[in-house]
Amino acid sequence: MNMPIGKKKLVMVLMIMIVLVFSNSLCLAEDKPADNMDILRDKIQADKKLLVAENMQLTEAEAKAFWPVYADYQNELFLLQSRSIKLIKDFAGAYQKMTDSDAKKLLDEYLTIEGLRLKVRQAYLPKFRKVLSEKKVARYYQLENKIHAVLAYELGKEIPLVNVSK
Repeated sequence: MNMPIGKKKLVMVLMIMIVLVFSNSLCLAEDKPADNMDILRDKIQADKKLLVAENMQLTEAEAKAFWPVYADYQNELFLLQSRSIKLIKDFAGAYQKMTDSDAKKLLDEYLTIEGLRLKVRQAYLPKFRKVLSEKKVARYYQLENKIHAVLAYELGKEIPLVNVSK
């Protein structure tokens, strides 16, 4: 790999994202103020932006055009992340007494979220192509894919498989 992305920095950002996911679920359960979650979310977004900035090698002109598109894209992804957090919370609530109906609803919602994630990525591709070269667009999508893959892996390690023996 010839991408200068720092492995330690990537893992740190992703671990903070995981903490956000699980902390958000706990905060919702305990009715804590959302202020702390907003601060943590802002910190994660800033760290992710820094990680992207360090790895994109943007010129000043490219940066001026790229960052507004990036911000809009991240806002749309945030909506999907919020929906994913709700899905994880719903799974946790149904896990002990999962019915076939619960499993169907959860799986359908998961596939809907993944379909929407793909649609957002496709919708933003022409926008990124307007402001960056094809190689830089590909690099940016690689960064997003790596971040998403590591987060999905870490979440996958923590979320148990559906119990089918009951």
